[in-house]
Amino acid sequence: MPYPHGPDRRAVLRGAAVASGTALAGGAFGVSTAHASVGTGAAAEPAMYFRADWNARPPTTPVQVLATPPSFVVVHHTATPNATDHSEAHALALSRSIQNFHMDSNGWADAGQQFTISRGGHVMEGRDRAVPAVREGSHCVGAHVANNNSTCVGIENEGTYMEEGPTQALTDSLVATLAWLCGAYGLNPHEAILGHRDFNATACPGDVLYAMLPELRDAVTGVLLAAGAQIGTRTVPREDRPSYPPVPRDEPRRAFEHGPGRGPDDITR
Repeated sequence: MPYPHGPDRRAVLRGAAVASGTALAGGAFGVSTAHASVGTGAAAEPAMYFRADWNARPPTTPVQVLATPPSFVVVHHTATPNATDHSEAHALALSRSIQNFHMDSNGWADAGQQFTISRGGHVMEGRDRAVPAVREGSHCVGAHVANNNSTCVGIENEGTYMEEGPTQALTDSLVATLAWLCGAYGLNPHEAILGHRDFNATACPGDVLYAMLPELRDAVTGVLLAAGAQIGTRTVPREDRPSYPPVPRDEPRRAFEHGPGRGPDDITR
């Protein structure tokens, strides 16, 4: 096993079992005020904090929503410390910090990613209109994968995963969120779930989390099949597929900076 600090196969698949059971809707992660419901697919919408729950700022310009659904779900890490505070208050503060950085430092209209998961397993809506878009099968365009934002929906996972793996709580919530998105959009997990580095020259989502993607795809597929969902068969045009650029060896490590998030070919900020 090349990454001894990451969760093993049994841990990832145990997360799939949690995500596919009734525990999610009942607040298995100790989230008493989060919201849980069923999305447009067969997989349950995970318990989630909406923008009002973390006191999000309004976007400076309206977020663009495309009728065409995304083709990929992109996994990121936040490039922040691997916090040991797994509380609800910490998770909500994380979302505010990400939005402030994206708007005040990057000059974007809003938080760039559609969803964020804290190390405590708390799932939060990021960009404005992210949840309504999933529920209606449209695509809220973000700023998280340069020149590919029109086809990618993104999940930021709190922490830096170059040398160690995420917590079990985060992994469980990631599987549940990926299953919800793949089910809602009719995506095949083995083709649709990718890492940021598959599109842009970056180390994101970290060596360890990136190495977990094959097993995460298997786990998500298991959740969808257990829920009675059909695995998507939609094909992606060649020009929209990932380019798999080399991972830079000297990428700077700064909080909230995890590779190119917006490029000249993007239609929104």
